[in-house]
Amino acid sequence: MSVGAHHPSGGPVGDDRPVVEAVNISKRFGSTVALAGAGITVRRGETHALVGRNGAGKSTLVSILTGLQAADDGSVLFDGRPAPPLGDRDAWRRRVACVYQKSTIIDTLTVAENLFLNRHARGRAGLIGWSSLRREAERLLAAWSVEVDVRQPAATLSVEQRQFVEIARALSFGARFIVLDEPTAQLDGAGINRLFARIRHLRAQGVTFLFISHHLQEIYELCDRVTVFRDARHIVTAPVAELSKPALVAAMTGEDVTMPVADHRSLPTDAPVRLAVRDLVTSSGAEVSFQARAGEVVGIAGGGGSGKVEVAEAIVGLARRVGGTVVVDGRALRSGSVPDALAAGVGLVPQDRHREGLVPSLSIAENVTMTVPGRIEWRGLISPARRDALARRAIADLAIKAAGPQVPVADLSGGNQQKVVMGRALASDPKLLVLVTPTAGVDVRSKQTLLGVVEDVRRRGTAVLVVSDELDDLRICDRVLVMFQGRVVAEMPSGWRDNELVAAMEGVDLHHV
Repeated sequence: MSVGAHHPSGGPVGDDRPVVEAVNISKRFGSTVALAGAGITVRRGETHALVGRNGAGKSTLVSILTGLQAADDGSVLFDGRPAPPLGDRDAWRRRVACVYQKSTIIDTLTVAENLFLNRHARGRAGLIGWSSLRREAERLLAAWSVEVDVRQPAATLSVEQRQFVEIARALSFGARFIVLDEPTAQLDGAGINRLFARIRHLRAQGVTFLFISHHLQEIYELCDRVTVFRDARHIVTAPVAELSKPALVAAMTGEDVTMPVADHRSLPTDAPVRLAVRDLVTSSGAEVSFQARAGEVVGIAGGGGSGKVEVAEAIVGLARRVGGTVVVDGRALRSGSVPDALAAGVGLVPQDRHREGLVPSLSIAENVTMTVPGRIEWRGLISPARRDALARRAIADLAIKAAGPQVPVADLSGGNQQKVVMGRALASDPKLLVLVTPTAGVDVRSKQTLLGVVEDVRRRGTAVLVVSDELDDLRICDRVLVMFQGRVVAEMPSGWRDNELVAAMEGVDLHHV
């Protein structure tokens, strides 16, 4: 069966000779297995999706397919021929390019300068001919139907325009195989439609795409075939038209639709409300209303662009809210005020521990007690003995591997640094504990410790808000609010199944497919 014959992307699929073929690729980083005998085959002229949960191995495969690093084992072929040596960057650019979620366009240069960076045509005197450079840039963009003024500073480009310029730059090297890494993450609906139209247009001109996205609905709108990775391994490759959405989600999660998940215990009906969020609107336009009672663990799940992190930051005062109210234990919080949130009894583990959670040059004791000076004072001065005693309790309770309270946080591993952030959040015995991606980048044992703390604090009557897209983080929740494109699209009670939650995060309703 020819998938392209009835596929919405249109255009010829082309012959079956692979543009790229990766076979039995393995890659380790220390003790971490990033890829284990994985592979992918992308046919000429198709749009091929690569999907999988975080940590599945997608990014590692892309880095190998684009020549940024070598596989430990396995082989990569372009058009049936071995990939170039890693040092031959020009040869790689002629074969493949990647347009990353984070743009590689240089803001301080013009569009024309970005297009021909480090390959400017020079005249007899060795000087760059700027007028000829601009003419060449205009011809290049016109050839690929990119409507951008080549003289404008790149800083003025929209996200969408940056992507089109990067694609045109890649095509100018001769590459006809483009990897698009989460290209829709920062686009609105109209921008996504224009991007898809451009992809279909280029595909009809013989360009092949590898499309990476967490939004499964986009896969069904745009792609011919899909490859699923899970736990560093290749799971399945199939025509999109022949793989149902429930089957695709099951391949990503490794869970059959009928697999049960254990229920949590029920809350007392008279448990007081610790957090009341009413008609909250963030600066990005996300909207949400919900309550969390004493001893309740509420999750907010969603992928990139869902608005979940912006909601959390607006609740705790890291960001100003555009509208709505946040009330903690009966006290209305001032918008955009972290001190007010702390005074009201809010503890926070922020998304970025390096930028928002720690002062690396300070000790464990200084970091843990930073937000509770009143608890370690003696006659108006900080008491080192009280400070160290509180820190030692955090070290013991959270199993922080350190010689003592005076060890600089910079000397700790990532997992132990995150435990210090948790220790600081707990130092005030909070009424509301907000955890944003609390186990990101930590080892399994640290993850167990961090999540185990939640059970302890909920017993003391603390309400906990877990904001994450990691399923292990969300399993400890009594219920999970699922956000998609700034709105709550589902509420999952305890007992949810992995495939149901993942599908809701991707904007897919398994009950209407």
